Amino acid sequence: MAKGENWSDVEVEATVADYMRMLTLELSGQKYNKTAHRRALLQLLDGRSDAAVELKHQNISAVLRDLGAIWISGYKPRGNYQQALAKFVESWIDLHSEFDQVSLAAAEQPAVVPSAVDFLRLIVDAPALSHSAEETRKPYIVPIRSAAKRDYVALEARNSALGKAGELLALEYEEFRLRAAGQKSLAERIEHVSVSQGDGLGYDILSFDVTGKERFVEVKTTAFAKETPFFASRNEVAFAREMPDQFHLYRLFDFRKTPKLFSLQGRIEQYCTLDPVSYLCRFQ
Repeated sequence: MAKGENWSDVEVEATVADYMRMLTLELSGQKYNKTAHRRALLQLLDGRSDAAVELKHQNISAVLRDLGAIWISGYKPRGNYQQALAKFVESWIDLHSEFDQVSLAAAEQPAVVPSAVDFLRLIVDAPALSHSAEETRKPYIVPIRSAAKRDYVALEARNSALGKAGELLALEYEEFRLRAAGQKSLAERIEHVSVSQGDGLGYDILSFDVTGKERFVEVKTTAFAKETPFFASRNEVAFAREMPDQFHLYRLFDFRKTPKLFSLQGRIEQYCTLDPVSYLCRFQ
């Protein structure tokens, strides 16, 4: 049993270093063994339990999320972390230039439509809202941005090859869904409107429910974790508000490994906190 509830600086530093080594390997496409890493790490800690280490890993993921960085998908971000932990993570990133290199490469790596996708296994549940109301009202803001040399989530969102591949896979899924329901004629009417009509309509795919009602599908794709934030345009947010019964946001994740998809129907703010990330500055 640990001698104290509070983690020492030595423990936090060791845990951050081990987590970041695993993440760097993962982003580089190199294999590693989480169990072996945890066993070695526990030898450096003051009698911490597996559960305590798991929680600390989730806190580190939350720090990385707030820095606009990528995290290990198996460790779902968990907020309410201490500022000291953020400083240790930032310090590690500042001292390891290779992290920026592998993160940048992972965010900008091109993608193609995966083959032989099992559409019966593609759909999963959307992330559960596990944060407290207090967390929602007062999100943690990382006070020091020196470590966030790049916003890797934003860079990936601008990865046009990845976005296009995600839309094409969603098109295949929509056709599969309608044909499986015996609606061949509807499947043949699906339109990739972001290509045929342009990218400003507020959705990417015109599809249909099995009743024939139009379904407006916006596709957001990431190669990373299920909870990775995504960017929505003003048009997309407005269109979802105007057509909540017909708007579906398809979130594809783990795209390069084993693609999975969850769907959010209706207004985007029902499911997500909308944080303004840029401003249009006009000269009056």
